[in-house]
Amino acid sequence: MYKTLMDTVGNTPLVRVQRMVHPDTNSVVLAKLEGNNPAGSVKDRPAVNMIRQAEKRGEIRPGDTLIEATSGNTGIALAMASALMGYRLKLIMPDNMSMERRASMAAYGAELILVSKETGMEGARDLAQSMQASGEGFVLDQFANPDNPMAHYQSTGPEIWHGTSGEITHFVSAMGTTGTIMGTSMYLKEQSEAVQIVGVQPTEGSSIPGIRRWPKEYLPDIYDDRRIDRVIDMSQTLAEETMRAMAVQEGIFAGVSSGGAMAAALQIARETENATIVTIVCDRGDRYLSTNVFSEGKVTYHDAPSA
Repeated sequence: MYKTLMDTVGNTPLVRVQRMVHPDTNSVVLAKLEGNNPAGSVKDRPAVNMIRQAEKRGEIRPGDTLIEATSGNTGIALAMASALMGYRLKLIMPDNMSMERRASMAAYGAELILVSKETGMEGARDLAQSMQASGEGFVLDQFANPDNPMAHYQSTGPEIWHGTSGEITHFVSAMGTTGTIMGTSMYLKEQSEAVQIVGVQPTEGSSIPGIRRWPKEYLPDIYDDRRIDRVIDMSQTLAEETMRAMAVQEGIFAGVSSGGAMAAALQIARETENATIVTIVCDRGDRYLSTNVFSEGKVTYHDAPSA
């Protein structure tokens, strides 16, 4: 039986980080490569699940219009899933997101609605709700929809538990909508209360695409701080430096939030004996190239030798 594209969501590789871990540590750092999902990020999991579950409840059916506020990866994932499942899609996002993200959404046929950088994700979320109230479509609402974390409870968590043969001691994830960390925590804590769940958020003033330090009034409804054992504040500078090192030293080409999560995982490896640490590499680096966070590297020009 042949697979459909939908069947390729999940079951992403779990690989050992080699050169970035200090040689004196006896801890293991593992990276879950979510960029291997068909639309290129961890958000493929909740995007598919939110649409599937809304269909099962009779809230939507193919041909309807979906609306979502997004900083990028969820929008791309929803655009892919909507194209595959027969929905029209309107995506609302701040205008400072990378051109690659916008182009990817448009390539799948989504309509983009941009708000100002100052309006931000909070304003984008407000606009989505206003559009739904005026009858323009159905908001899936990744920030309040329990089908978001349940996607990770049903897939990401079990994959990590089985991929480490139950030896995981720490799970590290950047926090945006918080769906990944909430659902994965729920599953892992059911297997072993000893597993430490570590969230990563930006320091005050840092801008790291895909993760947020939410004002209390906009904290995602799906977030439950009881599911997190520790929160590490991450600077934009360290996140970007670690992201570049991942590519150069490990061959893992990822985005800035993945760099922040990896930096936190490496910190835990330095602090902890005999740990097995899993971190989420949530997407691929090619959707950040236009932001100039990657070095151009050494480029030389040389004429071909004359005959």
